[in-house]
Amino acid sequence: MINPICGTRGMAVAPHGLAAQSALEVLREGGNALEAMIAAAATIAVSYPHMNGIGGDSFWLIHVPGRAPRGIDACGAAARAASIEWYAARGITSSIPFRGAVAANTVAGTISGWNLALSLSRKWGGRLPLKRLLDDAVNYAEHGVAVTKHQSESTAMKRGELEPQPGFSEMFLPSGSAPAAGSLFRQPRLAATLKRLARAGLEDFYRGKLAQAIASDLAAVGSPLTLKDFNGHRAKLVVPLALEHSLGTLYNMPPPTQGLVSLLILGMLDVLKVESTGPLSADYVHLTVEATKRAFGVRDRYITDPAYMTIKAQDLLAPGKIRELAAKVDRDRAAPWGEGKRPADTVWLGVVDSAGRAVSMIQSIYHEFGSGVVLEKSGIHWQNRGCGFSLDPSALNHLRPGRKPFHTLNPALAVLRDGRTMVYGTMGGDGQPQTQAAVFTRIAVFGMDPQAAITAPRWLLGRTWGQTSDALKLESRFPASVSTALGSYGHEIEMLQDFDENVGHAGAIVRHENGVLEGGADPRGDGLVAAF
Repeated sequence: MINPICGTRGMAVAPHGLAAQSALEVLREGGNALEAMIAAAATIAVSYPHMNGIGGDSFWLIHVPGRAPRGIDACGAAARAASIEWYAARGITSSIPFRGAVAANTVAGTISGWNLALSLSRKWGGRLPLKRLLDDAVNYAEHGVAVTKHQSESTAMKRGELEPQPGFSEMFLPSGSAPAAGSLFRQPRLAATLKRLARAGLEDFYRGKLAQAIASDLAAVGSPLTLKDFNGHRAKLVVPLALEHSLGTLYNMPPPTQGLVSLLILGMLDVLKVESTGPLSADYVHLTVEATKRAFGVRDRYITDPAYMTIKAQDLLAPGKIRELAAKVDRDRAAPWGEGKRPADTVWLGVVDSAGRAVSMIQSIYHEFGSGVVLEKSGIHWQNRGCGFSLDPSALNHLRPGRKPFHTLNPALAVLRDGRTMVYGTMGGDGQPQTQAAVFTRIAVFGMDPQAAITAPRWLLGRTWGQTSDALKLESRFPASVSTALGSYGHEIEMLQDFDENVGHAGAIVRHENGVLEGGADPRGDGLVAAF
């Protein structure tokens, strides 16, 4: 059993250890939580390239003690040229491919999120220059990082569909094959891009010479994105969704994310008195899975770009609405389950500084390596978030120029009545709200420490990478009696490995009322908790 890491002056958690350490060094130098998060986000964009990068999107939740939390929406919209007709003219009529330039159809918002976070950090008194915050990332891109087993295996597994994509082989198959775990992986063009951003400013990504180079490279490979799309993009501050829970107030991101789903699950579990079960019991898993099905039903009916929604997401968190959903949960029988969204690769990071300021952030390129397209001049690999748009004009998330794509991304934050503050999150598409439910309830409801809560066996309703099954999947560390009981409730059960990456890479930080920080990182990933 791994014990939780504790600290008092600052803490960071990330699914790659170098990112957590980058954040910690910024905190040690007097930086605040936002500055530390920018440093961590930059480092993980370099050190975990199969899971995220600066060619993707990000979402942030930010909490200052005594103030209402705020969110940063750094999601890029579809190109102005991207339309159902544009795809039809290229012979694409059923669905947008997952890979290639036609999947690289949305602006990358990640850098705009860093930029807005940097601006907010200055209002907190932050003074560390951008160059300092990007130093580690530049160094790792220029001189190399050790390839993780996860990157090596992901490259080998997806090589067939990624190798034909422009620029992929040169970047990610440097010797003609997937890099071996432990080998040195360098990204010199990305290092030069990060140096330029440090020198010219983050706005250069959207309205400078870097933007021109990016737009030129995207056009050359056949993406619908143009310089005008970049010029028009900006991250924005948003009001988070809030759930009034018996233990406090829980926050998550509004649409186009599925933050509503994560909050609905926890709201239903509160109504269903999940505390009467146990954190490893069949009834606990059953109730959470059934609440998940109900929440996914709401998601698939309503959640899209908020500009196109017919109802306010916050209204769906009204106590009466949650009680209605909870009343439909059968404690003894599994409801039918259809088809979920596809899995997604993502990184979640958390930082809390000595003043108790907390940041929960998630950064993604959607599928492993995104679209697979690597831009020639900048070395940026581009997301494929827009492949989730439907080409059916009657669908909820149908493609329209300038429309934001639906996002599974949703960083979480909780302010509890007992004086604790929590930031927590995970990777994993449909698995994100499920793992958030496990992490929150095990810590806040059942009293487990963050590391124990994250290490404990988890489950996943829905698809894993490369699989078509939507069965309920359990890590094999669950007692056999749990799978037997769940099967008797009508769940279709599949067993996973003891510690299976398919259930995500979770993390959490709890700040106690006395200022003590307690953190947990996922043993299924490559991360750690860094504190002082």
